[in-house]
Amino acid sequence: MKSLLSLLLLFFSLFAFSQISELLPSEKELLKTSSNQACLCIDSINIKNKTSLQVSTDISNCIEKQTTAYQMTIKILKSQKEVEKTGNKKVNIEINTNQNSNEFKKYYYELERELRSNCVSLNDKINTNEKKSNHSVSENDKALDFYNLGIKENEAKNHKKALEYFQKAVKEDHDFPFAWDNIGFTNRALGNYDDALKAYQSSLQIDPTGKMPLQNIPIVYIYKKEYQKAVDAYLDLKKIYLDDPEVDYGIGVIYYDHLKDNQKALDYMCKAYNKYTEMKSPYRTDAESIIRNIYQIMSQEGKKDDFLKILKNNNINFE
Repeated sequence: MKSLLSLLLLFFSLFAFSQISELLPSEKELLKTSSNQACLCIDSINIKNKTSLQVSTDISNCIEKQTTAYQMTIKILKSQKEVEKTGNKKVNIEINTNQNSNEFKKYYYELERELRSNCVSLNDKINTNEKKSNHSVSENDKALDFYNLGIKENEAKNHKKALEYFQKAVKEDHDFPFAWDNIGFTNRALGNYDDALKAYQSSLQIDPTGKMPLQNIPIVYIYKKEYQKAVDAYLDLKKIYLDDPEVDYGIGVIYYDHLKDNQKALDYMCKAYNKYTEMKSPYRTDAESIIRNIYQIMSQEGKKDDFLKILKNNNINFE
């Protein structure tokens, strides 16, 4: 049921309003104010021992809290401008608080886009890893010491030194997936792509469900310009994480950026968009951005009808 909060604004005189009007903030300023408040809420989220889905839910709650206030301030601003324009001092404002309504989502998505662009806390926290598995971390203290030293060196961009520490960690404890994962990451940063792949495969031999290596193997293949292998690697990820939108998003990016097949890219990106939306993940805005770019390209190519057909097949309305 559509929930509406009705507010009745009465203005005493046009002269008084015109004085207020000069001091009114712009819609852009109202968006920034509301997003700053949402960002402060997001900054306070504790991500310890939480999955990415749990963190996304907490972030969504912060955005939802600000959406009603943002909607209200925008509508009040517009009503004040209408009073100034028409002279009608009596304006009825309806605030839609139904989170499933298109109107509420419109304001929610405006806030989400602003946060994705400008809220450092949001971007840090949506990159949080899934919970560690029972096999992820070593119980060997010496191996852990080397691992932690490697993490510090990587943070300082000293990748060669970091690699030495991670290699020492797996020498102390060969069955240490996080160390192998970081050997893969560090080799990738150094441009040693084949060594990175070997490290990720070593991690998967210990823990076949390890999400970090499964997510990073296709990225290494992209760096190697082996795009079909990258697609196949994403499909390997899908075998274990069936509903993970990263599969569809990653394959969509390959078709969009590298294989230049916009129709396939669009179909995968729509699937990613729907999954991100269902999860209330801010990554929805990334998929949306690529969908809009593809729209521009396909429109210029005279393929707008094909674009709309793919969106319709994925139950997406394009505005």
